[in-house]
Amino acid sequence: MSKQSAVKCPTPDLSFGQQVGLESLWAFCRIFAALPYWVRYHVLEYFICAILRLLRYRYKVVTENLRRSFPEKSDAELHAIRRGFYRTLAEIIVDTLSIAGFSEQKCREVVVVKDLEKQKGQVAGRNWIALTAHLGCWEYCSFWGMVDPSQVVVAVYHPLRSKVFDELYKRLRCRTNIYPVTMKNALLFYLRHYEQGIDGKNMVLGLISDQNPPRHPDSHWFRFLNRDTIFFDGGEKLALRLNLPVYFTWLRRIRPGYYEMNFELIYDGEEKVEPNEITERYVRRLEQKICEHPELWMWSHKRWKHKSPADLARMECEQQKS
Repeated sequence: MSKQSAVKCPTPDLSFGQQVGLESLWAFCRIFAALPYWVRYHVLEYFICAILRLLRYRYKVVTENLRRSFPEKSDAELHAIRRGFYRTLAEIIVDTLSIAGFSEQKCREVVVVKDLEKQKGQVAGRNWIALTAHLGCWEYCSFWGMVDPSQVVVAVYHPLRSKVFDELYKRLRCRTNIYPVTMKNALLFYLRHYEQGIDGKNMVLGLISDQNPPRHPDSHWFRFLNRDTIFFDGGEKLALRLNLPVYFTWLRRIRPGYYEMNFELIYDGEEKVEPNEITERYVRRLEQKICEHPELWMWSHKRWKHKSPADLARMECEQQKS
């Protein structure tokens, strides 16, 4: 790790056993990352994929999500998407472990930014928000901080239950111009540095917005992949409060371990919009990309735990009929 990373990620408050576990996992990641590309992506990736399929990892969740999202597709088509998803999941595991051995130059090599100079010109001298998703290796999205060293990426994440794995991910994420911040502390962190930036650099707030947020009485429901769905709206609220432009950010796989990063402006920071409209634009673009590249999305997530009032009403009606 770099000196800067060490400053940003101080020694965690772990027990001796947890510290041993953390260092062991880190050593494993470093050894794994040192393996040749062909071993990682043409041997181990296939092996991991075979294990995931053999263990039927969240098979019922994946199958149910696909069936509900694409009722028009045949069983053969759904089977092909499911196979592609398990291949993607195995590849993301390899991608994530490989980050432990990445130099800054390597980070810039594995992610190519589409229309780089255009994007740099549009956001130069501004703070902005990047709304991304679990589409491809989302960890690579924060590499923008090394592609454009004039800006700092505030990578918002949800802490893991395991302290050891949570600290492992912090080590993987902590790099020059990348600041991992928990979801709980993200707003305060951003507002604290909003005016002067970090080290005089403008900030990019990176939010993975397709996770399953807590349900509230006033939650807004979006029609997404054939189901009523709620989304995190923190990005929209912050954009409206501080007049920040918002980009839908997604990764297109070029070949195993290599992606193209794409940016689509969905709010310019000045336009007058209706409530939930910015999030709606994000949802529509995400849905479009999932339909174009369904194997890249994380179908194993229990994304639809909550039922909308409309869903509950339909279920009650069906029960009464039966």
